[in-house]
Amino acid sequence: MPAKRLLVVSDEMEVAGSQRQIAHFLCNIDHAEWQPELLYFRRPSFLLEQIAASGTPVHQIPKNSAIAPNFVLRLVRFLRRGRYDVIHCFSLTAELWVSIAHALVRRPALIVSMRDMGDMLTPRQWTIKRALCRNADAIISNSQRAADRLARELGGRRPIDVVPNGIAAPRLLDAGRRAEIRATLPIARRDAVVALFVGRLATQKNVPLLLDAIAGLPAAQRPELLLAGSGPLQAQLATQVDALGIAADVSFLGERSDVGDLMQAVDLLVLPSLDEGLSNVVLEAMASGLAVIASRVGGNPEVIVDGESGLLFDSGDRTALIAHLRALIGDRTRRETLGRAARERIANHYSIDALVARTCAIYRRVLDAKAVR
Repeated sequence: MPAKRLLVVSDEMEVAGSQRQIAHFLCNIDHAEWQPELLYFRRPSFLLEQIAASGTPVHQIPKNSAIAPNFVLRLVRFLRRGRYDVIHCFSLTAELWVSIAHALVRRPALIVSMRDMGDMLTPRQWTIKRALCRNADAIISNSQRAADRLARELGGRRPIDVVPNGIAAPRLLDAGRRAEIRATLPIARRDAVVALFVGRLATQKNVPLLLDAIAGLPAAQRPELLLAGSGPLQAQLATQVDALGIAADVSFLGERSDVGDLMQAVDLLVLPSLDEGLSNVVLEAMASGLAVIASRVGGNPEVIVDGESGLLFDSGDRTALIAHLRALIGDRTRRETLGRAARERIANHYSIDALVARTCAIYRRVLDAKAVR
């Protein structure tokens, strides 16, 4: 039987959680069963090179304006030429434009996603999201809490599949290699406890709260904080760092392709997000054996057993975040205990093999259902 043609679509391919999951998925899918391709519209990153190296063709149809009739025509022609069996969209913008083009092409099965709690969506965007979900052949969420939120929005009229993100457990670095990586980082005090944030510097990630919490610690107890990522709030955050008087404790690293190595060279990860689906950064950190402090949003409570494989706090609770930071900064043994439990939990429940198998099973089910209509 010839391999089925699969198109994965994302509006952006910058370095973020969903885009990392796309890369994990496409780099591990069975090419004997599926002929995968990737289409994106803007914001490329090094992830595209990883995907292309796996044998998956990568395409871009640039889109730079809100109203783009020529873009839709190009997208329709692209879908017709591709003769895809399944189209899987990973973002609301991708779902919107592909759905418009799909109405003119009709042939492929269309799968949409719910990859966060939707707290950042406007009422108008929720109206669009509901309409797109009702017309899709399947809906995949990466966390049960996000699926439950969408089910409420849809009035319980559509089944939603839950496929948690997957991550490969990295080989742990030896102490010598860890020290080498650490020596390349902008750490002023070599014996300092080093905290890491990885993610887009945008409102959703709530980095201002983390900076406020760092400033709320006595100077002698502060960790050195590394911010790995870029985004629209970078200049504002730099101004906040100066205003809080913590410039000596905070470094902006920009986007990094070596996040896995970074995670093994630091002491803890902090993710203070306002909204998440199932955080890829949390999964990667836990798989690396890193102690994690995360806000109790989205799928974070599904992954982290509070007090056993990480620490959770209510989103926006500065006092609780400071308390967690103080507890881990001063207790290396507890950091290591949490990290070991975290690594074991990821290995047992969040593998890439499971991600690929569950997703492809949904593709097969949808194609079988369309075949008998």
